[in-house]
Formats: sequence, structure tokens, C-alpha cells
Amino acid sequence: MILSVAVFCGSRPGKNSLYTHHANELGEMIAERKLKLVYGGGNAGLMGVVANAVIKNGGIVTGVIPEILREREHQHDGISELLVVADMHVRKKMIYDACDAAFVLPGGNGTLDELFEMLTWNTLSIHDKKIILLNSGGYYKHLISHLTKMQQEGFLYEDWKKSLMIFDTPAAIFSSMDANTHQSLP
Repeated sequence: MILSVAVFCGSRPGKNSLYTHHANELGEMIAERKLKLVYGGGNAGLMGVVANAVIKNGGIVTGVIPEILREREHQHDGISELLVVADMHVRKKMIYDACDAAFVLPGGNGTLDELFEMLTWNTLSIHDKKIILLNSGGYYKHLISHLTKMQQEGFLYEDWKKSLMIFDTPAAIFSSMDANTHQSLP
């Protein structure tokens, strides 16, 4: 059963307004389903949009932010709980440990780092948490093609589709959750 979700996404909003729209919609749906949000602790970009939508709709939000990013990502002082940690490694581990599943929205290098670390940990059986990629406006279509190429070329130990589910909208994510015994993904 999924009670707590991590969201990994950009600390910038990106150029397509659909990214912000989907981040807001996802946050609303997280709160509506009474799921706890665990994320990077910032109030900037898509991170801030998701957290603000959860808070606005009565949800619970825990942020985990490294000391070095408190100013850069504009630490969010309006969330339920903000944990300040030593570095990025501690941040990622705390977020992974606190979630039952992870949603990955559009973002930059940090978002990809978080995605690939979780995929690697699934492959190594460190955890088996569901990872949901929100492919807003086709943002991740090239990455999906590359993952397929990596598999075709024999560089992956298992089919990446076992660990990574792809959806085009937040509504599609939650439709899948609702269709599979309330809050547990297939």
C-alpha cells in the first residue's frame, strides 16, 4: 500500500507551462488521497509548485534539503516538516527511505540523478519501490528511447519497464492507482 510518495522534479519551472500545470495537479491529487509528500524541501520551480499544492489542499509535506541548497532552492518554510541535512547523499537516502513510491516529473541533472539512483537500487534489490515517470508533453521521450537502446545493447540486467512506469498525466497515474486496489500500483 502506498502511504507516502517522493516527488523528484526541477527546482526551476521549465519553459512549458504544462510542467507547472501537471506539478500543481499532482500535488492536489496527492493531498486528495491523503498521501504524505516527501521531497527536496525547496520552494522554487516545480518542487515548490507540488509542495504548495499539497499544503493548500490540506496535505502533509516533509522536505529534506541539504544545507548548501537552503538559499539556492529557497527552503520552504511553510511545509509540515523541513529537515536540513549535511549533503545531497543524505537527502536522497532519507527521501528514498521515507517513501513507498516515487514520482519523477520534468527536471534537470538532479532529477535524472535521483531517477537513475532509484532504478539502480531496484536492480540491486536495495529496494523495490515503484518509480513513476510523468512524461509531461513528451518531456522524457528521448530518455525512454535511450533506456530501450541500453536494454537492446545488453547493458541492463533486467527490463527497465519492471521498475519504471510511464504516464502522460497525473490523472492517468492516479487512475492506475485507483484501479489497482486503492493506492497500490500494479
